[in-house]
Parts: sequence; C-alpha cells; structure tokens
Amino acid sequence: MRTSFNIPDAVVEEFDQVWQDEGLANRSRAVREAMQEYIESHSQLEDLTDDVIALVAFDYRHHEVIGELHGVQHEYQDVILNTSHTHQGEWCLESLFCQGAGERVRELTYRLRDFDGVNRVKIMVLRDN
Repeated sequence: MRTSFNIPDAVVEEFDQVWQDEGLANRSRAVREAMQEYIESHSQLEDLTDDVIALVAFDYRHHEVIGELHGVQHEYQDVILNTSHTHQGEWCLESLFCQGAGERVRELTYRLRDFDGVNRVKIMVLRDN
C-alpha cells in the first residue's frame, strides 16, 4: 500500500539518518519497523489491568497547555504520587511518578497525548502487580 504523511523536514532528516546508521535497506523498511514498535507499545499499554508503578514523562510548550495539563493532573491525583518539572528553553519537561490501577495510568497517558502542545509522552512501567 502506498500512503503519504505530513512530517516536518527536520524529523524526516533525523529519521533517515537513524535508519541509515542502523544499516536498514530503505525508509519503507524503517517505517514498517517503527510502526510495529508503536503497535507493540500500544498493546502493552492496553494490557495494563492490575495495579502498576510507572513513570510517565512528557515534554510540552508551557504557554500552550499549562492550565489544561494541571487540570488533567488533578483529575488523576488518585494515581499520581508526585511530579517533577524542569525547563529546557521554550520546552518544559515533566515526569509523573504513578502508582495505582493500570487502567487509570493508561487513561492518564492517553489524555496527555491528546494535547497539541505536548510533544512526546513516554511511559515506563516499573512494576505490574
């Protein structure tokens, strides 16, 4: 299947450098592998049912989303134990140490990903009980 995507040039250039450094045959192969990793990551997140201990980290443009982000964090204070925040130029980096129902941590992760001003959201499950 042929398809097209709108991706910033800088991202494509960096992606091309990475797959070439890894010695992959072409961009299509690299995209297939990246998509498979994304699917696997999503599946692992969907499988969270028991209580978990997890770290959710994300970066965002402070002025675009700070009010809404604080609102979401308050909605999930039942699973957020503490937060850490730092500034990197125009970007903010935030980490949430979470403990509780896997479903709630998954919902929180999805809510954070839904903001246009949030660049990346990563979750690391440290323990699923």
